[in-house]
Amino acid sequence: MKKGEKRKQELLDIAYKMFLSKGYENTSVDGIIEAAGIAKGTYYYYFESKEAMLEEVIGMMIDKEVSNAKLVLESDADVPQKIAGIIASLRPAEDESTIENALNRPENIVMHDKINRMIVEKAVPLLSEAVSEGAREGIFACDNIPERVRMLLVISNETFNDREYTDADVDVFIEITEKLFNAQPGTMAFVRALIR
Repeated sequence: MKKGEKRKQELLDIAYKMFLSKGYENTSVDGIIEAAGIAKGTYYYYFESKEAMLEEVIGMMIDKEVSNAKLVLESDADVPQKIAGIIASLRPAEDESTIENALNRPENIVMHDKINRMIVEKAVPLLSEAVSEGAREGIFACDNIPERVRMLLVISNETFNDREYTDADVDVFIEITEKLFNAQPGTMAFVRALIR
């Protein structure tokens, strides 16, 4: 890693820790600068704003989640367990909720959508591989798997992110998922535990 890249990563690590301990709203650029022991110009060389830094911190979190999801995919677990594990891996850790909450504010809607697109783009290949494995094993009977997975993720985001949902919503989502992948009824019932 080059010196400039190392410095930027150090700043991201400091911001990540401060966002976790103080919350995004209570962390100031000046506080990050002070904790890093750098000049203000150095900060703005790497990040044009606190929001830009937040976006990169979240990208760092997503990369960590994707690494965890890849480990699940490479495991000896059965296909439903892999799918459940991948989905669980792609959720922020509980202690990262203060960072995630910053995205849910109305003024961050553009960034929120951008981050959701990043997650979908990184999740589609992983989940597609698990669904393809399920198709080879006869659990699913479908083609165009990446497109189906993308559609499922979009439906999931719209149904379960940032809003209240009912047991009926969960039941319909499971039914749609099973139909989308041509799976036997009950195959995807494990999803109920993930959503709760």
